[in-house]
Amino acid sequence: MVIVTKPDATPDQIDKIVKRVEGVGLKAQISTGEQRTVIGVIGDKTLLGDMPIGSMSGVEKTMPITAPYKLASRQFREEPTIIAVNGTKIGGRKLAVMAGPCAVESTEQIVTIAKHVKNAGATFIRGGAFKPRTGPYSFQGYGLEALKMLATAKQETGLGIVTEVMTPSEVDIVGDHTDIFQLGTRNMTNFYLLREVGRARKPVILKRGLASTIEEWLLAAEYILSEGNPDVILCERGIRTFETHTRNTLDLNAVPAVHQLSHLPIVVDPSHGTGIRSLVSDMTKASVASGADGLLLEVHHDPDHSMTGDGAQSLFPEQFEKLMQEIKPIAIAVGREI
Repeated sequence: MVIVTKPDATPDQIDKIVKRVEGVGLKAQISTGEQRTVIGVIGDKTLLGDMPIGSMSGVEKTMPITAPYKLASRQFREEPTIIAVNGTKIGGRKLAVMAGPCAVESTEQIVTIAKHVKNAGATFIRGGAFKPRTGPYSFQGYGLEALKMLATAKQETGLGIVTEVMTPSEVDIVGDHTDIFQLGTRNMTNFYLLREVGRARKPVILKRGLASTIEEWLLAAEYILSEGNPDVILCERGIRTFETHTRNTLDLNAVPAVHQLSHLPIVVDPSHGTGIRSLVSDMTKASVASGADGLLLEVHHDPDHSMTGDGAQSLFPEQFEKLMQEIKPIAIAVGREI
């Protein structure tokens, strides 16, 4: 259930509504819009009994949420969520561009790439410090040392940091160094981790699971939201289908679908979505045309020697710079800007 307040509801009236809800053991999640405040009631609403919530001062109406993902639903919040982080707004008119290597390999490498992508117009440097790999003998990342390298790149360029967190025990240490947590496809259903980043109060990029439906993806986001963290960014990164030519099948249907179903911003990762460098540019353009709120792209100045083996999907800096220029008219055509 959601409680919609009147446009002129006072902070004191809203506080009394929240205390009434929490007083019977339910959770209250507050979403403040331009005109009204919406209070999401989480839990068994029968605990409210005959309590006259609808007649309380400041309440305009109450209504049920039919979607299983209550807080992620458009029924909970009609206005798109805009997340402000490191001077960038994600979900607004301007596209957020996050670019960098799959993994942080050295201070020189990450600083060099950060400078390239910053000059081309990116607002975040992405790079893995802890790397989930299919095989146990593959390069797993440099961990804390890589986080320090990312911090150096931020100091040199001013770019925000996006990096992956893999386990609940790493949330604090990664949170000390990153501006946005990234949860990879394998961790979309790691419910302990979802809850932990929900309590961390730092923006989270939640990648879609390898074979997850949109509803399952939004329910995963609900875990984060239900712990009190409203700053969730969904990331379409391709799903596994019968097609073997590309690494994954980039499901751009998900972008407008998510915008219809949810108020959360959604970004697209065409690098993992295709796995083929020559396809990344075209699918990036398609992502912008579909209404994506941002892009997550792999860029490496020496992809042939990438330590993760993902060089085949990484753009060279000059390709990234060219792509940033090419998507500008597309962004303008759909009411966005770079």
